[in-house]
Amino acid sequence: MILVDGPFFKDEYGRTLILRGVNLAGSSKVPASPDGATHRSEQFFDHRHVSFVGRPFPLEQADEHFRRLRAWGLTFLRFLVTWEAIEHAGPGQYDESYLDYIRAVLQKAAEYDIQVFIDPHQDVWSRFSGGDGAPGWTLEAAGFDLRHLHETGAAIVHSQHGDPFPQMVWPSNSSKLASATMFTLFFGGNHFAPSLKIEGEPAQEYLQRHYIQAITRLAERVCDLPNVVGYDMFNEPLHGYIGWKRLDRREGVLQTGETPTPFQSMLLGAGYPQWVDIMDRRVFGIHRVGRRLVNPRRLSAWREGYTCIWRQHGVWDVDGRGKPVLLQPEYFARYNGQQVDFANDYLKPFINRYANAIRRVHPAALIFVEGEAFHSVPCWGPEDVQNIVYAPHWYDAFVLFFKSFVPWLGVDVRSGGRLVFGRKAIRKSFAEQIASFREQARQCLGNAPVLIGEFGIAFDLNRKWAYRSGDYSQQIEALDRSLRAMDDNCMSFTIWNYTPDNTNERGDLWNDEDLSIFSRDQQTDPADIHSGGRALPALLRPYPRATAGQPLEMEFDYRTGEFRYRFRHDPAVTTPTELFVPSYQYPQGCRVEVSDGEFELDLSVQRLIYRHTPQQAEHEIILRRGDKAAAAGR
Repeated sequence: MILVDGPFFKDEYGRTLILRGVNLAGSSKVPASPDGATHRSEQFFDHRHVSFVGRPFPLEQADEHFRRLRAWGLTFLRFLVTWEAIEHAGPGQYDESYLDYIRAVLQKAAEYDIQVFIDPHQDVWSRFSGGDGAPGWTLEAAGFDLRHLHETGAAIVHSQHGDPFPQMVWPSNSSKLASATMFTLFFGGNHFAPSLKIEGEPAQEYLQRHYIQAITRLAERVCDLPNVVGYDMFNEPLHGYIGWKRLDRREGVLQTGETPTPFQSMLLGAGYPQWVDIMDRRVFGIHRVGRRLVNPRRLSAWREGYTCIWRQHGVWDVDGRGKPVLLQPEYFARYNGQQVDFANDYLKPFINRYANAIRRVHPAALIFVEGEAFHSVPCWGPEDVQNIVYAPHWYDAFVLFFKSFVPWLGVDVRSGGRLVFGRKAIRKSFAEQIASFREQARQCLGNAPVLIGEFGIAFDLNRKWAYRSGDYSQQIEALDRSLRAMDDNCMSFTIWNYTPDNTNERGDLWNDEDLSIFSRDQQTDPADIHSGGRALPALLRPYPRATAGQPLEMEFDYRTGEFRYRFRHDPAVTTPTELFVPSYQYPQGCRVEVSDGEFELDLSVQRLIYRHTPQQAEHEIILRRGDKAAAAGR
């Protein structure tokens, strides 16, 4: 059982929990049938006749993967589903076979005492706008022609771009016409596109209602399972055009490749060719590296009989000479004369609506809340839904975007990408970046507990050198410095990600990402629970699962195997402290030192039980590698 007590996760005995697990799985973003990883599939646009049954893995493989995750100490899952997987066939048409499959997978996870929260995952709206998440019919309902989004510059789509796909280019879709329009309609259609109706219903109401009903349908299917503890509300929400200061200017840090301004995007979608700046993300910032004429064939991103939504609403028009003119450059920056606040005016009302719908089905569910990356989070009050968890995302940005690791170079994402030099400075900066999420939760979210919903590293560093050489030392060190930031904050997390069908060629089977901590291509012995694991010396580390008090400090050195943990006990808690001790790190036994009290170590189940004495307030546990030591002591 997982309970929320102020900024802490607690169990039914009052012990403080540190939850550690993984996102399952990266390939859940694409259909299993037809093969969503075949980027040039002829059936890509036949979006209604797909199946996600088999994502994250065929049911017959469940025991293998859950046994491995259990052995690795990753017992808390952020379990990916997509809106498309549930409702791909059309509005209100749910894939019951997929829902049955998901229930069966989660039941199997319960057999391994693995707890989960459901993540309705999306990136830049949909597969058809260069990401994943929403069904294709949502774009069509707004008037888009899916077959023309790529060529009109409304989205960069891997299946149409072809290989090689530009490195980490997909986030740039967030400001392009397709994704930005859909997010604007979803969160703010009532204000910014009031005349747009879909099947006679306001666009915002239509889209939110279908999304919430789809996830609620899933909740109805799994809410009785004891290991389903909650639901994320919406992976990495985006503001679209809401709050954009001027539509003839670019904004944000996700500028890579062809980067039209919003006004240029609107014109491109309407069939007006544009010379578009090509941007490149470099170590010292974002730079323009060229220009390209986009949409020279004058295709329309809109279906026959539809025109640009934003032209209909007076954002732009064509003058008497046939020249497009931007009429309201600040259209999305203000509403009713007031400057808009995406987090509080649009995101927060949606979260409350979603949470209330989920709670009607699953009253005890925790709601995992995210803000928009690099932006403020909503300000929570007593009138808002309670029992929430703050689940922000954080990445070692240099490793993620450049697919390279430099031990003495890091990035502080809080400052818009300030470079940090030196190992000690990087460790301090990373720890402070993670600590800042707790401060956000304290100030804005009612002191909710924090779980880092995503972090991880690209394993295909340096053009996949490790796959050819077998040398994963850089991946181990890169992952360790992210995990140290978690340890330095005694932080709960779900690492991104575990993809059962990861390959060296296609990575996580989506947009050329390769962050999985497991790969079939590295699996040499299927009988070995560790075979196929990536960067395991850094990943498999001790941690306190349940503490009879408040965690204060923890540190692990994967090179020596030394682990130190300090906590302050709670006199009201009588159940002992429990630590996960991976046998992988202690193949010749583990030497245990405690400040007081007694312990029991059983490496066969990778568990240390510690009973402190009441005489002193703080207690310390130290683990060191050793020979076959006694499994119990004082």
